[in-house]
Amino acid sequence: MTDAASTELHLLPRRWGAEFIRDGEARFRLWAPALDQLMLVLDGEASPMARDEDGWFELVADGVRPGARYAFRLPDGSVVPDPASRRQAGSVHGPSLLVDPTTYEWRHPSWKGRPWEETVIYELHVGTFAPEGTFAAAAGRLPYLADLGMSAIELMPVAQFAGDRGWGYDGVLPYAPHPAYGTPDDLKALVDAAHGLGLMVFLDVVYNHFGPEGNYLHTYAPAFFHPERHTPWGPAIAYEREPVRRFFIDNALYWLEEFQFDGLRFDAIDHIRDDQSDPEVMIDIARQIRAELPGRHIHLTTEDNRNVTHLHERDPHGRAGHHTAEWNDDFHNVAHVLLTNEADGYYADFTEDPWGKLGRALAEGFVYQGEHSKETGGPRGVPSNHLPPAAFVDFLQNHDQVGNRALGERLTVLTDPRKLELFEAALLLSPHIPLLFMGEEYGEERPFLFFTDFTGELAKAVRDGRRREFARFAMFRGREEDVPDPNRIDTFNASKLDWGRCETLEGRGRRERLRHLIALRQKNIAPLLASGGRAGKVLAADNGCVAVDWRFPRGRLSMRLNLSESQAAAVAGARETVFADPSSTKNAQTNSTMPPLSIAVTIDRDRGPPAVGSR
Repeated sequence: MTDAASTELHLLPRRWGAEFIRDGEARFRLWAPALDQLMLVLDGEASPMARDEDGWFELVADGVRPGARYAFRLPDGSVVPDPASRRQAGSVHGPSLLVDPTTYEWRHPSWKGRPWEETVIYELHVGTFAPEGTFAAAAGRLPYLADLGMSAIELMPVAQFAGDRGWGYDGVLPYAPHPAYGTPDDLKALVDAAHGLGLMVFLDVVYNHFGPEGNYLHTYAPAFFHPERHTPWGPAIAYEREPVRRFFIDNALYWLEEFQFDGLRFDAIDHIRDDQSDPEVMIDIARQIRAELPGRHIHLTTEDNRNVTHLHERDPHGRAGHHTAEWNDDFHNVAHVLLTNEADGYYADFTEDPWGKLGRALAEGFVYQGEHSKETGGPRGVPSNHLPPAAFVDFLQNHDQVGNRALGERLTVLTDPRKLELFEAALLLSPHIPLLFMGEEYGEERPFLFFTDFTGELAKAVRDGRRREFARFAMFRGREEDVPDPNRIDTFNASKLDWGRCETLEGRGRRERLRHLIALRQKNIAPLLASGGRAGKVLAADNGCVAVDWRFPRGRLSMRLNLSESQAAAVAGARETVFADPSSTKNAQTNSTMPPLSIAVTIDRDRGPPAVGSR
């Protein structure tokens, strides 16, 4: 791309924030309907902004350059940053910096992404993935991930939050990459480097709430929220109001266009309550993304405890019209119960007939499709067996499922290694889209803890609240002090990956196994997904054994699992062996038995219609 000094910009305009119109000229906009007056403070000089009847304030300034400091002065004298700041001079409380998004020169501008059926996701937290905790350091380790066969990395939220340490889900400036990780151009360089290695990059975004420190919207735009409605994190957001809705739609487009991300993961959308809009905001976001960026593979995934399907329906050609896939907590939960025998909290919903539930999760995605849930106290979910397997993202571990444990333990320290190997093979060779959490590929044993960087009363409230949360569990009753303080620096440092373990004999062995499984997936499973397909069928699910078949226009896929300590009868499946562990399992079709602790994945390849492209 070229410098703004020589050409006008051609990026999609944003309704909120500050943008260059042309060389030396920038427009500043803020929606502040509760105010009659507002001043722009630009490089120390204050100027009044013009207000329209809808509460938008605007000022066009001449003679400005990238890096100029600006903020908004309210009538009471307080000075606040731009809520759509692309970059901060420092903390979330200080001035914003004017950014020219066209100055970064992309090395791979022709990159269009990869089809969804090829996706194998590696979720990482920038601050703990590499020792330095920066975008640049993460970029330096991308060849390692490409060599493993990963096709996508997914960054936990990078939008700026209070302090220097955090998961990212308490962000308050959704347009500003956190300076603790680097500059906006550093983030672009990370995405650019990934594309050069054939890796897609997805970003986790949080549109259901703002963090507890550094959000000033309520002081000048209280209409941004519904004070009478509440989420677990504060007042609900008024998505039906056009300026509010545009704030989030533009944010999604901003990451995908200016930073060339290949997709977004929308956090906890069950807390995006938008029953006053048609279409609802999550559909509106997806529609506008599809309309504005039609020539690229853009993949949109959701996390939603409701187990709904209306966001993920396919068109007659099998393409995702709105969102591409749903994070499938049900698969994780039943697998976790079978691996650990834990039954606290939401795991209680998966202790009865866990083998049947595992079979259903593999075959149909959701386990709960309208059945009564102990966790919610009522019916949960809707039928999902009409969706294709690729509409579900499955995982054995992720940031939530590890980090929301009191001690942040990974499965490597909670379960039998052999059983974990079998579940990893099932994860990577099922036709659902697999996700791995950073370090999982080499058997990381360090925890991933919940960490923050708050101060004062907020820090105390977060620490005490977390300890109260776990005091109801028997193992922590009377031992609340054992729950790590999220604000201590050693809590953060303990969560950084141990790259030395990656290079141990065990670590290298696990990596080689994973590399082999991913290669088998790309060769055998991805082509089936490209041809379409619907839900699978459970042929057996009892006493430690699960047998599932999936039919595709171009073939049949069979998975047979024996997770018991005994030999078991085998259910006949497809003929050609894709993977068998132990190797004797490949004879299961002829001798009608499965060895103890074994898996077999087989395939029948049929001639079918031309593949249907994914979006």
